[in-house]
Amino acid sequence: MQIRAAVLHTSGESRPYALSRPLTITDLTLDPPGPGEVLIRVRAAGLCHSDLSVIEGVRPRPLPMVLGHEAAGVVEELGTGVTDLIVGDHVVAAFVPSCGTCEPCTRSRPALCERGAASNTNGSLLDGARRLNLRGSPLNHHLGVSAFATHAVVSRRSLVKVDRSLPFDQAALFGCAVMTGVGAVVNTAEVFPGARVAIIGLGGVGLAALLGVRVRAAGMLIAVDLSDDKLTLAGELGATLCVNASGSDSATQIREATRGGVDFAFEMAGSPKAMDLAYRITRRGGTTVSAGLPHPNAQFAVPHVGLVAEERTVKGSYLGSCDPQRDIPRYIGWFQEGRLPVDRLVSGHVEFNRINEAFDALADATAVRQVIML
Repeated sequence: MQIRAAVLHTSGESRPYALSRPLTITDLTLDPPGPGEVLIRVRAAGLCHSDLSVIEGVRPRPLPMVLGHEAAGVVEELGTGVTDLIVGDHVVAAFVPSCGTCEPCTRSRPALCERGAASNTNGSLLDGARRLNLRGSPLNHHLGVSAFATHAVVSRRSLVKVDRSLPFDQAALFGCAVMTGVGAVVNTAEVFPGARVAIIGLGGVGLAALLGVRVRAAGMLIAVDLSDDKLTLAGELGATLCVNASGSDSATQIREATRGGVDFAFEMAGSPKAMDLAYRITRRGGTTVSAGLPHPNAQFAVPHVGLVAEERTVKGSYLGSCDPQRDIPRYIGWFQEGRLPVDRLVSGHVEFNRINEAFDALADATAVRQVIML
């Protein structure tokens, strides 16, 4: 079938993207779903830093590629072997397909699926196939989804069925921002009630983590960013202290306010400087969690003696340590109960033909979560 999609041919184009236009909206051919695959009509796709990092060349991926990985849509066709969905079901895409048979999957850690990681790196679907074609030449898939398109063929292992009453623009966020942010709080760190918590980096993932901390009833919640506008939003969402990290004394300010540091510090900016700050404000016996994705060559130094003598814990969190089939419906339930106001994270709706301008706004940190409606 013929579809329209945003194709990235070359990474590292100069900004503003409104002028260099790294993403080209093009007519493509999409092959039918193969065994274990599903054709979906994409209805909403969020713009995420993981997409931006590919555009910038910070995270190398095989090109040309159709970007987009945070999406919600409607099932239109089922490949052979898919029996637990029907045409018309509403689904959310998860950006790590889980094979169910590798060692991490059998240990209930599908976010670390070995086959899923390999296919995402290679730009293919879970079984190694590519269903996108431009004038007879195959294109690569982004994280098994490629949601910046009118339609997508994805592995059934990438999809979670959701309530049809959920608006598509809000549903899409559960596939990345909410799963990553809330999951880091609930699954990776297991934040306990009354804990002192700091979140550094208030993009879509960071603010979702903030919402997750409120669900866990933390005692003190500190929001840290370079943007006063995002700090204001964090205050409206429940932060008890907002700190602009541009100040030279931000670490001292936080340690003094918490009488020695926080129990949990979350680095959500993908920055070694942010990670250093997160570690410095974590108290003795505390936990520092990073869910940001820095440049592959970035390094973070840990004072070894402090790690030991203060019994510190440093953890990474990918996909929020989630099982998407379990956690996405759970988080949607919290949203529907009014406990997780994900709708506050949507900072605007974007026309498909203005996708390059929208990535300028994301790079400038003037937007939280922009959503393309398709």
